[in-house]
Amino acid sequence: MSPLWLLAAIIIVALVGAFLGRTRAISSVNGNVAALHSRPGYYGSYVLIWTALPAIFFMIAVLIAQPFYNHSVIDKELRTGYTEACATEMSRIADDTDAEQPQICADKEEYEALETRRGLMQSVVGNVATGLTLLDAETNKKLHTGLVAVRPTLKTVGVPLAEDVPKSVVDAAYKLNSTKATGNLILMIGVGVLLVVSLVFSYLRISPKLRARNLVEGNIKVALIAASSIAILTTIGIVLSMLFEALHFFQHVNPLDFFFGTQWDPRFTSAGREGGGDGTFGLLPLLWGTLYISIVALVVAVPIGLFAAIYMAEYATNTVRALAKPLLEILAGIPTIVYGFFAMVTVGPFLRDGGALIGLDISARSVLTAGFVMGIMLIPFISSLSDDIITAVPQALRDGSLGLGATRSETIKRVILPAALPGIVGSILLAASRAIGETMIVVLGAGAAANLTGNPFEAMTTVTVKIVNQLTGDLEFNSPQTLVAFALGITLFVITLGLNIFALHIVRKYREQYD
Repeated sequence: MSPLWLLAAIIIVALVGAFLGRTRAISSVNGNVAALHSRPGYYGSYVLIWTALPAIFFMIAVLIAQPFYNHSVIDKELRTGYTEACATEMSRIADDTDAEQPQICADKEEYEALETRRGLMQSVVGNVATGLTLLDAETNKKLHTGLVAVRPTLKTVGVPLAEDVPKSVVDAAYKLNSTKATGNLILMIGVGVLLVVSLVFSYLRISPKLRARNLVEGNIKVALIAASSIAILTTIGIVLSMLFEALHFFQHVNPLDFFFGTQWDPRFTSAGREGGGDGTFGLLPLLWGTLYISIVALVVAVPIGLFAAIYMAEYATNTVRALAKPLLEILAGIPTIVYGFFAMVTVGPFLRDGGALIGLDISARSVLTAGFVMGIMLIPFISSLSDDIITAVPQALRDGSLGLGATRSETIKRVILPAALPGIVGSILLAASRAIGETMIVVLGAGAAANLTGNPFEAMTTVTVKIVNQLTGDLEFNSPQTLVAFALGITLFVITLGLNIFALHIVRKYREQYD
């Protein structure tokens, strides 16, 4: 039974328990509901909660633990299979002094030494196990006894393999299927037992004096606290995962060379191979490209977005506002890949050709191209939020300023904008964070060259682009070329956190002045 069907069964049994609990509460006072401590619905909710929760927690625990246990089973079976096969081959060639090491023994040593090899083989075992479940009993028997080859047999049921696999992999796959079946059986029996026990226990506790309302509301409070903690725990988990991998990276590369290096070239050069070097990992070109393109984008987006918000909030008629605001917000719904194509196909060539007419050498992929298009994308973030903030400024501030003889523009400049400044700063911060984390527009509009230059007409790249490049290569996960992505990620996180702290300081300063 799949987890979804199991969850549906839990819900059905819990709903039945809720009905029984409510009925028992009413019958315990012979229909005199006023004699109950809580309303009848609370008694039903109490039975529902305590019938479903133990079974759901047990199911979650088993589903989390099962993959780890399955991996340990696969690893044990593969190690045993490789050892037995290697021992068999070694005994076969024991008398041949000129014989080379059997390939199965080399595979055994590689499996034990390389984590990537273990991960690959466990993935192969998982694919083979999936294919075995699709075969009929007779074919499974032939495959298990070695009468038919694994690769062509599994290909007939839509499970392709890159190469044929040894018998140890097939044995591990059968063991994996057996372990999964046992785990599913334990899961179903455990959930069934817990459902019955929890239902009976909560049902028997129903009595007129049971404080069902307090218990139910306490459970709901715990659930709300848990829900509000998910975001915090997720953030902590992300930071810790990046931090640990970044520390592994700094075991290979000096932190000073990373944070203050001016060259980015993580590839293995021929000299690097001879000397054991891992390339050059200078952060400054990427950090400068990130900040430079973001600044250009904000220079485009902030004035246009803020002026649009002021116009819609203070000058536009209701008809114009109802038409203009949705049209601006459409920009926020356009996928960034579309903006990237727009930068590459339209804006880049236009700036290149326009610059050539006035004697400027502007690359089609440049800081200016990516920053301009990214600024267009950020306009709705600033205009929509700023419009809402300006509209929320109390009308009494406007009336008081106009009553003292100020013009409408003076009122906007000296009264409304200072009062709305915290919200405006928040919208700009949101736009800045969005610009710093953008990837596709930079890839297609600014290129992937890590240049440390102040010329906005040249190609540059950002931290996020290099994170994608390093994680999508074919290098080992524990190599510096891959681990550097986590160092870049934690650096980007610290920068964004600094922006948030600075914006919070500005918001508090002006909020104290105008509240």
